[in-house]
Amino acid sequence: MEILTRLARLALLLLALAPPGAVAAEGETLEYAVKGAYLYKFGLYIEWPAGAFAAPASPLVLCVVGDDPFGAALDAAVNGEHVDSHPLQLRRLKSLTRESGCHVAYLGAAEAPREALRGVLTVSEARGGGVISFALKDNRVRFNVDDEAAARNGLLISSKLLNMALSVKSRAGKEGR
Repeated sequence: MEILTRLARLALLLLALAPPGAVAAEGETLEYAVKGAYLYKFGLYIEWPAGAFAAPASPLVLCVVGDDPFGAALDAAVNGEHVDSHPLQLRRLKSLTRESGCHVAYLGAAEAPREALRGVLTVSEARGGGVISFALKDNRVRFNVDDEAAARNGLLISSKLLNMALSVKSRAGKEGR
């Protein structure tokens, strides 16, 4: 949460100093700074399948697939961060395959998972485009969860994360909200 607070303060300072026409662009920058922080924080609430990591201290690989709306803000957000015992490693890819080695994959607007990817938490801007999809509600970055897609990818999402979601598409046999 500290990184979110620092990013929010920096964004507010930049907004105050920005010329009037730049405010919309700065708002989008803040939006993607928040989304970038969410990307790696999601990993704290995921139970990965056996064999997802080669060793207990292997990196958690966060991939940006396709268009990269984050730029250097994501590099700054993940620098030196860990998810449990896993240091974060950032990769930018043109496409996502089973062999990409990603644990968390942000899918750009034109990307969509073509198949279930065991051990990969897919995150997108489009609802239905991944396990988690970002949404803006009341000028805040929120998210929806497709727990059925998580099950297809062999992931178990913590009830804490499910409770923070705007909506949850439940696994077969479970009630949703």
